[in-house]
Amino acid sequence: MGAKHSKALATEELKKRVKNNGDQEESLSSAERIRKQTTTRFGYSVLSLAMRGLAEAPQELWELTELQKLNLSLNCLRTLPPTAGALQNLVVLNLWGNQLESLPPEIGQLRNLRVLFAYRNRLSEVPEELSSCTKLEVLSLANNQITGLPSSLANLGSLRKLNLSHNLLSHIPTSVYGMKSLVFLHLACNQLENIADQIQALVNLKILIVEGNCIHSLPRTLCFLSSLELLNVDFNDIQNVPMEMYLLKKLEKLACHPLDKGLHIMHNPLLKPIKEVLEGGLSALYNYLKSV
Repeated sequence: MGAKHSKALATEELKKRVKNNGDQEESLSSAERIRKQTTTRFGYSVLSLAMRGLAEAPQELWELTELQKLNLSLNCLRTLPPTAGALQNLVVLNLWGNQLESLPPEIGQLRNLRVLFAYRNRLSEVPEELSSCTKLEVLSLANNQITGLPSSLANLGSLRKLNLSHNLLSHIPTSVYGMKSLVFLHLACNQLENIADQIQALVNLKILIVEGNCIHSLPRTLCFLSSLELLNVDFNDIQNVPMEMYLLKKLEKLACHPLDKGLHIMHNPLLKPIKEVLEGGLSALYNYLKSV
């Protein structure tokens, strides 16, 4: 009788423990529960809450101030709270594929941020406080509804890669010309009608993509970007090219595949004789321009 009683008590105790553990596991709002999902990769504290169907991030998430890489992509987030600024150790913040209509000014408190992915959202503007993230190296704001950038973003002196493709830009924001470290600038599928002469300030630029816009002509100052290895002006309204274009010596060929380096200039209403000369390749174009 005593053995049976003891066994029953042990079974009941086990059930309680299983239930308590289950309750703890189900408490998704618990900071400790969230912290248990963090991992360490290459020395970084990493947390991924991607593809969780989150309409808002758990409030306790912003208590995990040790986080260095946070992935909130592919959820249903409409806003980020001001408390997001508490994660001041963040190096990478991934927000792509949500429904964000704005970023909080407090994002400027993330002074260690080096990578920010906020593409495929509903952003129409960017807070000027982002300029305080002076360590930022990669910024993707593609596939939003952005019409301009704050002038303060010219302070992003460490930025190397900027993607503003598939937005509503009618001109290249002036602040972009102040980002002197840029090597990659993606502006495809906007509403650009020109490239300003200030483009020559981006002396480190290697890749410039402006395909799918309404650009009528290329400025001669573009030809002073001697580091350019890929220039994509496909699908615009360009009729002629600057005589100085032969100075772009690192554009080694006419390119067709999107990933190929070289000059992409297909699907433009090029005038004679440029159109015919191009049939001989880029070297034929350069020889023609030198002789004019």
